[in-house]
Amino acid sequence: MKNPLKIKLTIANRVYPLSVAPDQEASLRKSAKKIEATIIQLEKNYAVRDKQDVLAMCSLQYAAQLEKSNNQKTSGFLRISTQNQKNLVFLKIDAEFIVNSESCFTKNQKTLCF
Repeated sequence: MKNPLKIKLTIANRVYPLSVAPDQEASLRKSAKKIEATIIQLEKNYAVRDKQDVLAMCSLQYAAQLEKSNNQKTSGFLRISTQNQKNLVFLKIDAEFIVNSESCFTKNQKTLCF
């Protein structure tokens, strides 16, 4: 990693010094703030004994959201028939593709047409 930034993030009343790439700093700070907000919400709404319980529930909540997101991205199949109708093509696409009316798919500014 070239020219790492040294930052400190506070999560659950603990300070974590990190060396990160400059392009990761904003994302890590935003993530730490989301974790802190979730911890506060969990402590407010549930009877918790210690920070480890809150951190475990926070981790479970974010892991479940990530799993749900991953399942939604990989669940789509698109059936495309060729001109002679004898050959059928099944193209697996993920939720990040955008289908337009010209039978093209766009993802990350790359387009596939058929």
